[in-house]
Amino acid sequence: MFIQTESTPNPATLKFLPGQEVLAAGTADFPTREAAAGSPLANRIFAVDGVTGVFLGSDFVTVTKAETIEWDHIKPAILGAIMEHVQSGEPVLAGEAAPAAAHAEHEGEDGEIVDQIKQLLDTRVRPAVAQDGGDITFHGFDRGIVYLHMQGACAGCPSSTLTLKMGIENLLRHYIPEVVEVRPVAA
Repeated sequence: MFIQTESTPNPATLKFLPGQEVLAAGTADFPTREAAAGSPLANRIFAVDGVTGVFLGSDFVTVTKAETIEWDHIKPAILGAIMEHVQSGEPVLAGEAAPAAAHAEHEGEDGEIVDQIKQLLDTRVRPAVAQDGGDITFHGFDRGIVYLHMQGACAGCPSSTLTLKMGIENLLRHYIPEVVEVRPVAA
């Protein structure tokens, strides 16, 4: 088995491509070791000293490390953990664990606007950020402000504010005049 790696715009995050499906649908974000209880794969990766986050996509695994750790020191152990998991035959998510639903539900009078926002995110934004090992999902809409949740390589990325303001905010404002601002939300 050959696992490719790609750097991401976030220097603390590396994207691992095992050459096969990781999740059939959705994504799974494990910002802490405790959150990874339902994923045998994420648990194996968190067993590597210095790992601070794991994000699973359709065909990739994004790993975030502590600032004090160098990639050269932990990358071989992470590659080994992924290979060990694949060879074990265990599921990526165990038991009741399920991939996250992409976007938050929205109740209220702005349903048509929210549907447009979600459609633009799904067609124009999410495919691009998945290339960088992350995901951005709709969290809410209130009085012209769109709240988005950043995951994987996007969470904590130095360029995430620029991506939100110059990229996503401009895109949404161009197509949806009711949007006045985009803000990130914590998990």
